[in-house]
Amino acid sequence: MVDLPTPVREYFDSRNAFDASAALAQFGDDAFVEDENVKRRGRDSIREWLEETEAKYHPRFEAQAAQQMGDNLVVTTLVSGTFPGSPLSIDHAFVLSGEKISRLVIG
Repeated sequence: MVDLPTPVREYFDSRNAFDASAALAQFGDDAFVEDENVKRRGRDSIREWLEETEAKYHPRFEAQAAQQMGDNLVVTTLVSGTFPGSPLSIDHAFVLSGEKISRLVIG
């Protein structure tokens, strides 16, 4: 098991439970997410992304490794779901601000 900061661990746990509200609670009000070359800012946009990806891909996440790279905590994650090539190893680069995720770039 990879040791992760609380908001990152809770994000993955919530995603695995298909609980978009609990996942969203890990983000700051003005957080930024980039996934599949789409950029989203703010809680409403991030909620939409969480719900879309849950419905479309039914993703499951397993953190494999984590390393700090400057401001980014890069978590290498085995992601499985209903998408081509599943499962895939995908990096998730988090920036934390206090106890909230302020930035997440996937890919």
